[in-house]
Amino acid sequence: MPLKIPNCPLRLATRGSALALAQAHWVRGCLQSLLPGLRIDVRVFKTSGDRLQGKAQDEILGSLSKGLFTKELENALLAGEADLAVHSLKDLPIDLPAGLCLAAVAPREDARDVLLTKRPIAGVAQAGNPLCCLPPGAVVGTGSSRRRGFLLAAGSKLRAVSLRGNVPTRIRKLADSSDLDGILLASAGLRRLGYVLRADQAIEGKGVLPNIFAALLPVKHMVPCAAQGAVGLEARLDDLETQSICRLFNDVASQICVEAERRFLQAMGGGCQSPLAAYAQFAESTIRLIVAKPLGEGVKILEGTAERNNGAKLAAELAAEMQSTPREETTIEARLLSKL
Repeated sequence: MPLKIPNCPLRLATRGSALALAQAHWVRGCLQSLLPGLRIDVRVFKTSGDRLQGKAQDEILGSLSKGLFTKELENALLAGEADLAVHSLKDLPIDLPAGLCLAAVAPREDARDVLLTKRPIAGVAQAGNPLCCLPPGAVVGTGSSRRRGFLLAAGSKLRAVSLRGNVPTRIRKLADSSDLDGILLASAGLRRLGYVLRADQAIEGKGVLPNIFAALLPVKHMVPCAAQGAVGLEARLDDLETQSICRLFNDVASQICVEAERRFLQAMGGGCQSPLAAYAQFAESTIRLIVAKPLGEGVKILEGTAERNNGAKLAAELAAEMQSTPREETTIEARLLSKL
């Protein structure tokens, strides 16, 4: 039976950053193409995370960090001020408020991280890891404790400094700073803002600053955080009509992978602001999950494969092993020669 188009516009809640708005309007366009005639109003809400963009991540960890970029959107749903909330799924806490559900996971973008620099990085093709091609003592900006752990484990006396702000702000800080040699961002955010990352490290797109270059980091050298590159649609549990609309948009493969990654975080007792990493790939009837945790002596990395319906079990098994004594063969040697 075809879905009935609601008489009133669907109210879609989002943050007001350039990336959040790009994602929200992309979701609106996709839903309207799937259900012609559907009217959607985009409504912007300012979150606690938006108010703290100038602070380092370590300053905002704790009780406030739970739902830092999502709480106000969820409150709008529960108050009946919105029907649907669009999130960068990596920001959505594992445990949702009572009365809400994850109604759909959009087709996932490239989940890898990317290193932006002010000049092309030589030797990347041979080394594989762009971080290892940076000069000794290079200073790299990031607001992520996960990225900081991988950066320091790459060695060469690399230094990490705190960097906050939305994507355009961070790129501008790199371009304007004489102290920064590079910054680390999510590839998905750049792509959703319309940037094209070329094989020669050049970046194409409206508003790209001159002399900014990008090198993608392979997953084995920097495991993404759980749900990186994925967009989630959250709705009220009692709003079956909106859930039905969202299901038209749900990407099953992305959903299976993201659920396994989030289950790993849950089993480890971590949240969306933790330094833990988890990335799943879906192939035919199996799911492959790679997980990582920065340690004092490096980064511990584990991986496993299971049947597609056993992603939660695989996540729990890897979490149990991760919490055991570190195995040398799964630990990247660290050279922590620089303390923040």
